[in-house]
Amino acid sequence: MHHEYSILFHPINALLTMLLGAPPEAWQKAMGVAGEAGVWLPDHVIMAFLVFLIFAIVLPILSRRFREDVPGGAQNVLEVLVDFLRGLIKENIPHTGEKYLPVVGAFFFFIVASNLVGQVFILQPPTSSLNTTFALSLSCLVFFNAAGFRAHGPIGYLKTFAGPSMALAILVFPIEMIGNLARGLSLAMRLFGNIYGEHTATNQFVELVPFLVPMPMNALGIFGSFLQAYVFTLLTTVYIGGAIAHEH
Repeated sequence: MHHEYSILFHPINALLTMLLGAPPEAWQKAMGVAGEAGVWLPDHVIMAFLVFLIFAIVLPILSRRFREDVPGGAQNVLEVLVDFLRGLIKENIPHTGEKYLPVVGAFFFFIVASNLVGQVFILQPPTSSLNTTFALSLSCLVFFNAAGFRAHGPIGYLKTFAGPSMALAILVFPIEMIGNLARGLSLAMRLFGNIYGEHTATNQFVELVPFLVPMPMNALGIFGSFLQAYVFTLLTTVYIGGAIAHEH
């Protein structure tokens, strides 16, 4: 399979090789780049670090410009997005949902930024890699199940998978557990499939007709970046709400 790389892939790995020497075989195997000479980090990891770096630089600058009386343009946009996330949480996680805002917000903003990185043609979206999307979905899976354990206790939470009738629990429990684990798989595959497909199609248009024609694809890509982040975040709040809900 042909792999495309961002403009940072070769310089970053060359710098790491110059500073640290050739990457050990065990490290390359762990990173999924076994047999690729001089490669310390795969491209999706470099792009993910780039997203983190952007947040680490931009957010402190924006926080110093925060004004309650006369908010600026960037502050208005952020406040709209945060209010939107609060509404989403309130709808799916009533009463105690506010405490989940940092986690839900982290998912939303990281996925949006990762998707939008792909609109710069010299870069690659981290979310076009299954490694990234599975890391995100696994984090979501662990988090909402941990929230369920905290809300119900270990035994109480496991009982929620047994169904309403103990007579049928032996059949219902494994089905519910499989369905629970499948949530992580569906989150990862949905995000990966949409971002990878959109990014690949846009690149093909750019190679065939580099002027004007890719512009509608870029607009569609920006819309898709926010849409896929919204879907992932929405399902995260739904899963958290379902895990901590108490049946009456």
